[in-house]
Amino acid sequence: MLNKKVLRKICRQNRQSLPHQMRQIATLRANRVLKFCIKRGKNIAVYFPIGSEMRLDEFVRTAQKRGAKIYLPYIEPRQLRLWFTPYSTGKSERLRGSGSLKVPQFAGKKIRVHRLNTLILPIVGIDKMGYRLGQGGGYYDATLAQTRHIVQPKKIAVGFACQQIDALPHEAHDCRVDAFVSEQSCYWF
Repeated sequence: MLNKKVLRKICRQNRQSLPHQMRQIATLRANRVLKFCIKRGKNIAVYFPIGSEMRLDEFVRTAQKRGAKIYLPYIEPRQLRLWFTPYSTGKSERLRGSGSLKVPQFAGKKIRVHRLNTLILPIVGIDKMGYRLGQGGGYYDATLAQTRHIVQPKKIAVGFACQQIDALPHEAHDCRVDAFVSEQSCYWF
């Protein structure tokens, strides 16, 4: 089995090779498939797309119109465990993350992952058992590991169908997701 670094490169190339029009159609379809998790008053965390990650703009607009509360990840300095702040279309207060993974950070009342009903996670790749390959920062795995023994939100990975592979190497700290949403459908694990 290939190591995670090589798999990240392959999965990113697959994602980046999608033609622009095909990417737009796939994004629109996946955003529509994802709407099943919208419930009035529920807390839903989305991600801020980096590079060629799938955008969730339509999903966010629909969720807000339907009365869901939308949150974005917030990275504390020198910490892996995430907080979540209310979604904002305004200017971020700063960028946070490691290496090229600079994520905008927004102000607002922070909540922890166990206060979310649904956590929508970005992927670089995902396998057929529900293990996701992220950017490599470890933020989501560290956050979910802290709450393994209490109620966790529904974990839904979102990406393009071309990002799904047969098997990924995984370690004890890697958390499986509950579902994978792509332009083709929602696949439950």
